[in-house]
Amino acid sequence: MSPFFKAALAATLGFGGAGSAALLAPCAELSVEVGGAPMLPSRSILENIVNSKDHTTWLNAIQAADLAETLQGEGPFTLLAPVNKAFDKLPKGTLESWLLPENKPALTAILTYHVIQGRIAAADFIAAIEKGNGSAAYQTVEGEMLTVRHDGRRLEFIDAKGNRSFVTLADVPQRNGVIHIIDSVLLPKG
Repeated sequence: MSPFFKAALAATLGFGGAGSAALLAPCAELSVEVGGAPMLPSRSILENIVNSKDHTTWLNAIQAADLAETLQGEGPFTLLAPVNKAFDKLPKGTLESWLLPENKPALTAILTYHVIQGRIAAADFIAAIEKGNGSAAYQTVEGEMLTVRHDGRRLEFIDAKGNRSFVTLADVPQRNGVIHIIDSVLLPKG
């Protein structure tokens, strides 16, 4: 928002003085809250998700796979971000196994299976589903396909193994893409 516009708006609303622009500053960038933290559209996926208390497991995995720099890159990316509780659904010991240094290639494949190249909003997924007579397929950065459906209320992603994950919060805008929060971890075939 330009200083001139802030001053004109402040004057219109009856605010006066030097502090009036400061009163309007928080409104300059609207955000969605995820995991108790604002997701500012001017920040990258990583700069935002690092503040979410609901994505600490995801972040630990991203760091173990050395993918942090990628999620700060230009993109655009569509990230399907599983919450901590999604990892709790995995069989006991699975996550710990993935985090071992010798399993870094498998962990990288799993994490990049949650990323689609481009900025795909929920409305774009729904349009593709309608065009595809009930489902649409998207190639992930990992290389395998994900299927997406819509049950009339929410988006559902089906992984290569037939597991399902629902979007619990869609369309969280980022400087380098968009995040959709999901409730289960998606798994490639490999």
